[in-house]
Amino acid sequence: MLSYGRFLRDKFGCRVYKVSLDAGFTCPNRDGSLSTAGCAYCNGDSFRPKTSDRIKPIEQQMAEGAEFLRLRYGAGKFIAYFQSATNTYAPLEILAPLYEAAVARPDIVGLAIGTRPDCIDEKKLAWLERLAEKYFVTIEYGLQSASDETLRRINRGHDVASWRNAVAMTRDRGIYIGTHLIMGFPWEGREETLYGARVVSEAGIDFLKLHHLHIVRGSSLAEEYLNRPFHLPDIEEYADLVADFMRRLNPDIHIERLFATAPTDQLIAPVWGNNKAEIRRYIEQVVHERGARTNIDGPISGSLIKDD
Repeated sequence: MLSYGRFLRDKFGCRVYKVSLDAGFTCPNRDGSLSTAGCAYCNGDSFRPKTSDRIKPIEQQMAEGAEFLRLRYGAGKFIAYFQSATNTYAPLEILAPLYEAAVARPDIVGLAIGTRPDCIDEKKLAWLERLAEKYFVTIEYGLQSASDETLRRINRGHDVASWRNAVAMTRDRGIYIGTHLIMGFPWEGREETLYGARVVSEAGIDFLKLHHLHIVRGSSLAEEYLNRPFHLPDIEEYADLVADFMRRLNPDIHIERLFATAPTDQLIAPVWGNNKAEIRRYIEQVVHERGARTNIDGPISGSLIKDD
């Protein structure tokens, strides 16, 4: 199992960290284009990083975020990460100046964009392909589940075919491709969840973030859970599921995240404790003991942010 952190250190020769940015975008699942309810698991306010502030200009967010990461973690280079909401959900004439402002500093080596697979087009990809000639450019497409039935139940507003099409459009342009998957939906069987490993392996992606399902205040799943609680994997069940998933995953895919966290004042369930390092070590130990390919070095876990 290859880690994203090791990949970045090997590529750039130093510690490279993402600076989370909030450009004030919305989402077609919230502005009425598809829905106003949002995805069932999502509460946009609770998933917004504390280190980003949409009121501040992008240049200021980058400067403050980079300084924080440099002092706290010894970061040497940075990736501008448009993280909150759907960060290609605007005309290119609006997007391009924001992207350019984010990478203007000499210590910025890359641009990462979190978005939905139904919010990309040829014009935007062609522009990003040109940018990728100078910078390390990644598009992170939220898939969340390889089951169309699950995507319908969580109100995603797109199907798996839409994600496959976006990945195919992005491939072979010099742009790296990331994907997000959530594991632990109570109506999905084990094999249905593990099928996601086959789907992303066959698609030709570069990076993968795995999340366990969280119930957070303000989401429609929270209302459902509080009225009629349903089963959520405990850490032992989840680690076992991740281990089986890794055994089926293309070993060339780098793992950026194995689990996720949410703010304690927003999290309803599951509660595994607050020590992320211990959670990570436990999951990694189970993965290793189960015989999955392991090459874990560097940060591969983090906050469950509203990445579409």
